[in-house]
Amino acid sequence: MKRYAFWGWIIVTGLAVIVIPLGLSQYWVRVASTVLMWVAMADALNIILGLAGYPAFGNGAFFGVGAYTVAVLMSVAVNFWLALLLAVVVAGVIATAIGIPVLRLRGHYFAIATIGVNFALLSLVQNLGFTGGGTGLSVPLFPGSAEAFSLFFFYLFAALAFLSVITVYVIRKAPLGYALRAIQASEEAASVMGINGTVYKVAAWTISAAITGAAGGIFAYWNGYIDPGSVFNITTSVELFVMVLIGGAGTIIGPILGAVGIELISEYLWSTLGELHLAALGLIILLAGVFLPRGLLSIRVRLPFRIGSGHSDDRPSSIDDHTIDGA
Repeated sequence: MKRYAFWGWIIVTGLAVIVIPLGLSQYWVRVASTVLMWVAMADALNIILGLAGYPAFGNGAFFGVGAYTVAVLMSVAVNFWLALLLAVVVAGVIATAIGIPVLRLRGHYFAIATIGVNFALLSLVQNLGFTGGGTGLSVPLFPGSAEAFSLFFFYLFAALAFLSVITVYVIRKAPLGYALRAIQASEEAASVMGINGTVYKVAAWTISAAITGAAGGIFAYWNGYIDPGSVFNITTSVELFVMVLIGGAGTIIGPILGAVGIELISEYLWSTLGELHLAALGLIILLAGVFLPRGLLSIRVRLPFRIGSGHSDDRPSSIDDHTIDGA
C-alpha cells in the first residue's frame, strides 16, 4: 500500500505540473522551470552524496560539460535531441573516467579533488578553440513563439526532474542502493561483505553526472548563450550541496524540498532586497543548518506512506549519521 501511495503521489504531482504552467505568466513559468532544473540536479547529487555519503563538491562541473556539449554540437547544426543525448553520454563517460581514481579518496580529500575537477574542466574549456574560449558560445534560437518556448522548456525540465526522482527511488530499492548505504555506514565492513566499493561508487557518480549533464544541455539551449564562468561556476555545486543537506540527504523527497525552498526564497529575497539577498539567504541557510541538522524531513509528519529514507524510525538517512571524514 505504501508503494501504491507513493506512485499515486507521483501521478498526482505530475498532473499538477502539467496543468499549473497554463495559468502562469511567462515570468513565473521561467521561475518554475529554474526550480525544476535544480530539483533534477539536487536529486542527482543525492545519489552520490546522500546514499553513498561522498561529498561531491564539484558535481556542477558535469552541468558545464552537458551545456558545452549541446552548445558545440548545435553550433555545427546537430539536432538538439541528438546533442542532448550525447551530452548525457559525455558527462557519464567523463564521470566514469575521473571517478575510477578519484573515488578511491575519502572525506576531505575527495571533496577537494572534485573541486579540482571543476576547475580543471573550466580551464580546459577556456583554452579549446572549438568551445569559443573565454568568450563562450551562442546556441541556435528555439524555432517557435515565446509561449511555446516557455512551455517547451518547462515540460522538458519537469520530465528531467521526474526522471531524477524516480531514478533515486529505483536505486534505493535496488542492490546498488543497499550497497551504497553499506558503503556510507562503513566502507571497510562493506568490503568484507564482498561489496566492491569502487564499482558501486563509480556507477553512482556516473548516473548522477549523466542527469546533471542533461540539465546543463537543456539549460544551454534554453539560455541561448553560455560561457565557461557561468556553467562551470563552483557556486552551482555549493548550492546543490546545500539543497540536498537542508532537504534531507539520502531521502527521496528531501532534495526536492531543499531545491524548491531555497530557489523560491532566493527569488523572493532578490526581488525585495536586491544585492542584499545573498546575505539574507546565507543567514536562513545557517539557521536551518543549526536547528534542522538532519534536514527538513527531520520534522515528523504523519503521511500514509514514508517519504523519508525508509528507516524504521522514519528518520531520514543523512551523511550526518556518519561524518564526512568516515564516509
